[in-house]
Amino acid sequence: MGVYDIGLVGLAVMGENLILNMESHGFKVAAFNRTTSKVKEFIDGRARDKNVKGCFSIEELVASLKRPRKVMLMVKAGSAVDAFIDQLIPHLEKGDIIIDGGNTHFPDTIRRTAYCEERGLLYIGTGVSGGEEGALRGPSIMPGGSPAAWPHIKPIFQAIAAKVEDGTPCCDWVGENGAGHFVKMVHNGIEYGDMQMISETYQLMKVGLGMTNEAMHQVFAEWNKGVLDSYLIEITRDILGYRDEEGRYVIDLILDTAGQKGTGKWTAIEALNQGQPLTLIGEAVFARCLSALKDERVNAAKVFSGPAVTFNGDVKEFIADLQQALYASKIVSYAQGYQLMRAAAQEYGWNLNYGGIALMWRGGCIIRSVFLGKIKEAFDRHHDLVNLMLDPFFKQEIQNAVPAWRRVIRSAVELGIAAPALGTALAYFDGYRSERLPANLLQAQRDYFGAHTYERIDRPGEFYHTNWTGRGGTTSASTYVV
Repeated sequence: MGVYDIGLVGLAVMGENLILNMESHGFKVAAFNRTTSKVKEFIDGRARDKNVKGCFSIEELVASLKRPRKVMLMVKAGSAVDAFIDQLIPHLEKGDIIIDGGNTHFPDTIRRTAYCEERGLLYIGTGVSGGEEGALRGPSIMPGGSPAAWPHIKPIFQAIAAKVEDGTPCCDWVGENGAGHFVKMVHNGIEYGDMQMISETYQLMKVGLGMTNEAMHQVFAEWNKGVLDSYLIEITRDILGYRDEEGRYVIDLILDTAGQKGTGKWTAIEALNQGQPLTLIGEAVFARCLSALKDERVNAAKVFSGPAVTFNGDVKEFIADLQQALYASKIVSYAQGYQLMRAAAQEYGWNLNYGGIALMWRGGCIIRSVFLGKIKEAFDRHHDLVNLMLDPFFKQEIQNAVPAWRRVIRSAVELGIAAPALGTALAYFDGYRSERLPANLLQAQRDYFGAHTYERIDRPGEFYHTNWTGRGGTTSASTYVV
């Protein structure tokens, strides 16, 4: 009979740190890694004298665990997860639980949940956010999958998760099958957006205003005391003030090409699948793609020159405008992310707790911020809120910010400084608040060249096709999709 509370497979930094986090909260953990030398290294190193058992086979790992057995996989997303599931299944019994804590694409979690449940097992796919430090000291954890598994894993996950001010853990049940990994995917997409918007404000200060790193460091330090108080603003402050051993600012030595692991792209693709206008996250992904075209950009810079304009306004006032533009754009980004979650919940049959999701993101994760407490309050006021911008608090915040927001985008255009995320956020806001958009012309064009039909405002509920040239027939397309 096993005595260990949970087993964990995968001893990269995240896996090791989660084990040490669990052990520090009183849980007995069994550890396994495919490369068994890593097991010995861990047990003799960071886990020395701790309540952690090193296992050198799947059989030994499973035999070490209390029933129902709980095995958490912290391995690379993709085929490795499927391989370990198939290795585990022969050694597990009905009611045992497999947990995937990697950055898995949610359709895989939907498939794996069904696969394990068909074999009498329970499955959890959980997002874990907070990086290496979060894994060790308290991450945000977003579990979904087999509901029957949650009571067994809840004491462990809620103990090791980050806590908000009143002690509430940044972890709760998200929903069935792939819901947990979906919410983590949206979290990562929002993270892409936040990072891009912050980078654009940095570029406007550096290139547009000619500010020094120290001056920008001070601005971000000040911003971190107000409505923008967040982990990403905090680390931007630190990055801008950091010097190497020779006294050089490290930020100026970093190549301007951004990498990505795919979660932002997944979010944008799912938004297209759901027909949701996730414009800001889409632009953030494309901005990283554009940054990767370094050689092309260097050549283009020799061919094209920007406008011969310099900023001649009040720098202090413009920095205040930048803060407002960043804040308003942030509201838009989260509004779009929540719209996507609402659409997906309807599509996949999930009962998502939107305020609870904001609370899970309130601490431990990369996008943690004071701002998320306001989102929780918004959904507490109105659970069925269709768009975050329509909440009374956020409506007033956006209205207050709009003049500054417009001044920033106008200045960016005049100075020739790309601000795709801040700009698309304003464009989305202007589109969303428009009672009438030019889609009537677009639909007329579709009907002209493809007989796709259109609706008339004076005869709602009916569809029409016009023979625009006099040469077409009366046959129209058989489908009409808004």
